[in-house]
Amino acid sequence: MEPPKRLRTAAGDAETPSGERGEAGSAVDVSVVMPVYNASCWLDECLQAISEQDFTGSMELSVYDDASTDDSRIVVEGWRERLEARGISVLISGHSSAQPRGVGYAKNKAISQSCGKYLCFQDADDVMLHQRVRLQYEVSVLHPNSLIGCRVQRLPEGSTERYTRWINTISQDQLVTQVFTSHGPTVVMPTWFCSKNWFLKVGPFDEGGKVRFHTRTGLLSDSKSAAVLHPQLRPLLPLPQGVPEDLLFFYQSLRRGGGLSRVDQCLLVYRYHEKAATHSVTEETIWKLRVDYLQERVLSQWESFTIWNAGKQGRKLYRCLSWANQKKVKAFCDVDYNKIQKGFYTYEESKEIPKPKVPILHYRAASAPFIICVKLDMTGGVLEQNLNSLQLKEGTDYYHFN
Repeated sequence: MEPPKRLRTAAGDAETPSGERGEAGSAVDVSVVMPVYNASCWLDECLQAISEQDFTGSMELSVYDDASTDDSRIVVEGWRERLEARGISVLISGHSSAQPRGVGYAKNKAISQSCGKYLCFQDADDVMLHQRVRLQYEVSVLHPNSLIGCRVQRLPEGSTERYTRWINTISQDQLVTQVFTSHGPTVVMPTWFCSKNWFLKVGPFDEGGKVRFHTRTGLLSDSKSAAVLHPQLRPLLPLPQGVPEDLLFFYQSLRRGGGLSRVDQCLLVYRYHEKAATHSVTEETIWKLRVDYLQERVLSQWESFTIWNAGKQGRKLYRCLSWANQKKVKAFCDVDYNKIQKGFYTYEESKEIPKPKVPILHYRAASAPFIICVKLDMTGGVLEQNLNSLQLKEGTDYYHFN
């Protein structure tokens, strides 16, 4: 049987709380953190799964409603009695402004009202399997300064097939080495579990308007990393698109020395649909953040390197590098003889005279280290065979960027 748990309801949040807190500051083991925005059609399945967790410690559900215009709040309130009967206390607050304030804001509010020693992040449109909290809690206790993830089942089945395979199959080492790819965080946000102490050391989530473009270089900086990345960048303009609060937090966690781990079991049904907040963030925004982080963490440590791909993606990366890092590019390499026969790539947009010319070599004639700008899982294993033939080690001799 589960041990008895203290039941608590929402704090006196000025923004429209639901209920009053019991003993102030009474801690629980795990807070399930759930931002909600127009999610009523998924909430019953999501909340049912939370109620069926086999975790035997104390739990609470902390919900923040980001100005939903449907009946999301009513649906969550309708589950209060059933959740509390299972020993899961419920905190619900939110606001009713004309516009939502964003995923980062809603997560921060849900966390600020919570009392859990550990945080289990749950999207309102996803479904956790019954052992999720227990298994991730066990790992997080052993690794309190890490983000803990898990394997997922994508719904609808077959959607984002390559991405899902990548989430579920990259190795523990690759959780660290593949943080620069276009897939984003190697431990994907809907699966995150961490200690609250670690969140408070790294966070909070960016709430929008704190990420800026530098007008001259096109590079990005944010409120927490600007001093580290670009202390000289001025002027700065507001970022008009959605803010990838998960990627910003993920990179900041790594800067602080945080670890990454994954429970190698499927613990979450991860839903794909057109209304997902992910779609509000442009590919260009993600690209600029990735280039910035690659330059900060890898290229700053290398005296020279080769870009693997003389095509569109490799050339784009070269053009987006700082002037100092462009000078470190000793060559492009490729397997396409048509590109190799051109002999070199001329950076026509450069204001330098003469314009920079970078040699294009066959990959066997090139030398490490490499930045790989070839899409993962798209060459039928040929890229991996070529890398293995050179006896290269990922994370030392090369990093994947695409």
